[in-house]
Amino acid sequence: MGFVFSRDGFAEVIRQLGSRYRIYAPVLKKGEGRFTDTDVVRYDYVKNFDEIELEKRSDYSFKEILLPVSGTLFYFTEDKVTEPEMDDREILVFVRSCDLHAVKRFDQIYLHNGQERDWFYERVRDRLKFVLIGCRESFDDCFCVDMHTNESTDGYVFSVEEADGEIYSDLKEEGLRELFSGNSVREEDKAPAHVETNKIFVSVPDEVPVSICKDKVWDEYDSRCIGCGRCTLVCPTCTCFTMEDIYYSDNGKVGERRRVHASCMIDGYSNVAGGGEYRKKHGERMRFKVLHKISDFKKKFGYQMCVGCGRCDMVCPEYISFSECINKVDRAIRSAEDGKEAQA
Repeated sequence: MGFVFSRDGFAEVIRQLGSRYRIYAPVLKKGEGRFTDTDVVRYDYVKNFDEIELEKRSDYSFKEILLPVSGTLFYFTEDKVTEPEMDDREILVFVRSCDLHAVKRFDQIYLHNGQERDWFYERVRDRLKFVLIGCRESFDDCFCVDMHTNESTDGYVFSVEEADGEIYSDLKEEGLRELFSGNSVREEDKAPAHVETNKIFVSVPDEVPVSICKDKVWDEYDSRCIGCGRCTLVCPTCTCFTMEDIYYSDNGKVGERRRVHASCMIDGYSNVAGGGEYRKKHGERMRFKVLHKISDFKKKFGYQMCVGCGRCDMVCPEYISFSECINKVDRAIRSAEDGKEAQA
């Protein structure tokens, strides 16, 4: 079912949905970027359609809704554990196709990766629904087409895109038909716009040999990468965290336990008991991250982890391009194979 709205008509839809859902969407934060004269697009709770940024890609992904940067799991005293109160309303999140594909990666890790499902994640995920933002043009550093995440045909309750002053929407949830019909100017079937070509191209190797771990391709990142972890913090498929206990009393018997974002690129992630630390060099950390995104995850689950959103390229202070990392790995593998053929 397709509907076309005026801006006022769709604003009324969002207003009415706000009484049923907590709505999160990309919001343009003026002057809140990395410098005082730059803007940033971040996810935030919205009440009005005018707050939602549909044209610019969000600098940070939706994942902070599912996995907060620092989220309290429970409070504890000497004899009791208490869960934090939660808003019981369902959550509606506006995402682009690449991020909608990233949700599948999150579900794979937290719900289908072993015998136990992550209960803290699941209770939020069960209340989550998605709105697909149509992409008419590729952003400068996206490579979603080569990662096969440029188009989504399901997984959303409705889509939204603006063209020529009108709002087009593909409705999937029958229960919203009356609301949409009552506020639209006409019905018109129109598939959500999706990117068909990117400015950036990647060649993901079909097979990654173990020998690539010792290749010199990683050496440059020992000095180039500063280990800030920005790339993994904005990534919609990085799911790693650490645990922190915050104590309210000196005896350590009253406090809270938090789940906090962590990643393989940040100091302390690979520390082990006894003072040991794996992957001290930044090049080793880069190797671990890249191979996990394009090889290790696929070996276990059958599809690539990276969705090609390009946020990591955009946010890196050292201008390290993850898409180029993938291409360098592919070239190194091909070069090694050509060398073997020449020797034969």
